[in-house]
Amino acid sequence: MKRVLCAVLTAIAGLSAVAGTATAAPGPRAACPDDKPGYVRCLTSYKPAVRGLADVPSGWGASDLAAAYRLPAGAGADTVVAISIAYDAPNLESDLNTYRAQFGLPACTTANGCFRKVNQRGDAGPLPAFEIGWAIESTLDVSMVSAACPACRILVVEADDPRLDNMAATEETAVRLGAKVVSNSYGARETGAAIALGKSYVHEGATIVAASGDNGFTAASFPAVLSSVVAVGGTTLARDEGSPRGWSETVWQGSGSACSAYVAKPRWQKDKNCGKRTVADVAAVAETLALYSTDVGGWITVDGTSASAPFVAGLYGRTGHLGKPGDLYGRTGFFDVVTGNNDPRLDGAKCGGDYLCVAKPGYDAPTGLGTPDGLTAF
Repeated sequence: MKRVLCAVLTAIAGLSAVAGTATAAPGPRAACPDDKPGYVRCLTSYKPAVRGLADVPSGWGASDLAAAYRLPAGAGADTVVAISIAYDAPNLESDLNTYRAQFGLPACTTANGCFRKVNQRGDAGPLPAFEIGWAIESTLDVSMVSAACPACRILVVEADDPRLDNMAATEETAVRLGAKVVSNSYGARETGAAIALGKSYVHEGATIVAASGDNGFTAASFPAVLSSVVAVGGTTLARDEGSPRGWSETVWQGSGSACSAYVAKPRWQKDKNCGKRTVADVAAVAETLALYSTDVGGWITVDGTSASAPFVAGLYGRTGHLGKPGDLYGRTGFFDVVTGNNDPRLDGAKCGGDYLCVAKPGYDAPTGLGTPDGLTAF
């Protein structure tokens, strides 16, 4: 919480310039404090809004993502996509609809049946306490689902707090209430205690998606490490007018990748240098996303695989197809990301230049099979 408060105070300090004059935005700040044993943390960093910069969006918006990933025209299926999150975001519905209106997406409200928010038991109230960092995360989740699937109905299930068991409870509730896809933009270091809760992330009637983490090549992140979960890494997106696609992607430096210490190698993973489950499976943009948040003053930019995971969840929702991680392997429909690494040392030496932390043609751990080229793979 101290980190979040410092971020907000930094933004306020920036307002000392003459009214109406833009000031330089501070660097990214982690939305959530570091996790502690038995808890997860949200995987978002953001640049606080400053006067002169908060009234209009900057960063990639829904229309940019539709173009970059060649999404077809039309809104897609009306699948229920759930967001598993901790704490309450009181402004969530209104902020979501500010985002949707900005990018020409239809309204998604409680009144029209598109939006629903419940506690971890599935009740409309009482809702948990407000926590600003998790509220930013929640707003990012619903916005990215919207960007991928404008017609999807959104169910937000709010845990009392980010304890592992409470987050697992939101998975059960989401599926019980009809979610066909569940997005998880949080993580904790893989441990035996976390893995013991893995059964909550296995549902025959739903696709479970999770962010791979924001700390680069390191220990595996739960729940992304589970073999029942589609693990989503992150990329840096750029315009590339000279290419047939018109866009290019490299590994986002923070994109989580890992070789599990606990989860057995799934039969559908064929990479050679990890004897157990390798993270990630696929990837999507994770840097400089536009987001509207009342809690921090308006339009901001955010980074993190917290953006990548709900975007991929939205693609599953858009097709209406259920899927497991193994279904993706061997399919076409991906842009192969072949440049960049997620070694915290920036040179790929931590993994010896190996595919576990360096992008390579074909499968590599930071970006998995690649990023979405339309909806074919989903």
